[in-house]
Amino acid sequence: MNGYDAPQRFEGSYLGDRARLADDARLECKICWWVYDPALGDPVWQIAPGTPFSRLPAHWRCPRCDGDAEQFMVIGDADDP
Repeated sequence: MNGYDAPQRFEGSYLGDRARLADDARLECKICWWVYDPALGDPVWQIAPGTPFSRLPAHWRCPRCDGDAEQFMVIGDADDP
């Protein structure tokens, strides 16, 4: 195996597997830095507050830059150092 065959792992990556995400996980778009916070939902896409990222519709995209959901990475809490 040459190292290019395996997906690259980096901090915050969920590798497109939404089942790996906690229901309260906040995710940030790697393109425009918009943050999806499940406590707030997404008014642009009419996603109700309390909706985890893992339960967003398959067609959901970043409301700011139209990036794919796979372009998002998990971020820590605002209170994390």
